[in-house]
Amino acid sequence: MEPQRVNSDGRLPAVSVIMPVLNEERHLRGAVQAILAQEYAGEMEVVIALGPSTDRTDDIAAELVAETAAHPNKRVHTVPNPTGRTPAALNAAIKASRHPVVVRVDGHGMLSPDYIATAVRLLEDTGAQNVGGIMHAEGENDWEHAVAAAMTSKIGVGNAAFHTGGEAGPAETVYLGVFRREALEQQGGYNEEFIRAQDWELNFRIREAGGLIWFSPELKVSYRPRPSVKALAKQYKDYGRWRHVVARYHEGSINLRYLAPPTAVCAIAAGVVVGAALTPWGLVIPAGYLLAIAAGSVPAGKGLPLKARLQVPVALATMHMSWGWGFLTSPKALAKKVIASRRPAVLSEA
Repeated sequence: MEPQRVNSDGRLPAVSVIMPVLNEERHLRGAVQAILAQEYAGEMEVVIALGPSTDRTDDIAAELVAETAAHPNKRVHTVPNPTGRTPAALNAAIKASRHPVVVRVDGHGMLSPDYIATAVRLLEDTGAQNVGGIMHAEGENDWEHAVAAAMTSKIGVGNAAFHTGGEAGPAETVYLGVFRREALEQQGGYNEEFIRAQDWELNFRIREAGGLIWFSPELKVSYRPRPSVKALAKQYKDYGRWRHVVARYHEGSINLRYLAPPTAVCAIAAGVVVGAALTPWGLVIPAGYLLAIAAGSVPAGKGLPLKARLQVPVALATMHMSWGWGFLTSPKALAKKVIASRRPAVLSEA
């Protein structure tokens, strides 16, 4: 392992890890243990923002606080997030934290052992305001394995480096992120009106202010996919819906990759209507799409058990169609609400 960088006073930068959680009893303890086990010798705190969970999340968090209370450099704290919204949780955790490097982790994310040490080094080496890496989807059953395969394939998510990997370099956005605190304070934190896509929106503002967002495949966070078709569909519908809000809020922030799913939804719907009402040739479009995802699922599902491989096309279609439908049906009222509250929360306020 490369020697860890130190400040001018001879100490490693202290790190605050912020976690928004809601109904995370399944993964919270493992996620926090992966943080506390980091190969990083600097001071570290974990601040968990607790939403109104209906499972044992709060109890597990309280156990983690008690278990680390006597540790001088690695303690867990909690703050309330009564709204249950992710951006509000992130801002509450940032306000309650105190260190110059801020690491965002979700309650179902598992950091690789050298994640924080590598991120701190990259912040210094690149001068970036935010560094991040790969969202490494990993399943625990056949369906989750299928979703993980879809989420890490180009046919599933296009050329997004934080999903599929790639060379290190400047990026539009990264998964989660490790920030310089001053960048978060300069931007006022996350815009709490963005229930989804808050990472993309914050990174856009950082870039607009002249800051650098840096992607590196050295950074990896294991991610647990949604456990059902219904949950995956809701996740991707929300992604599409809120990505359209970002496009309305920040002119020029959309590109062809984001327009592919809504275009596919429109083309397939038109093909079905034409095929049913006028000519069977209209069905060529939906049939072509089904053949394409069936063919694309073969390399995507390579190495998986047969039952998982058979579910990859279902995962792909769910992701594409749900994202596209969410984008197309995104209410304009959402954008109006966001635009009416253009200034994000001020982190210095108590």
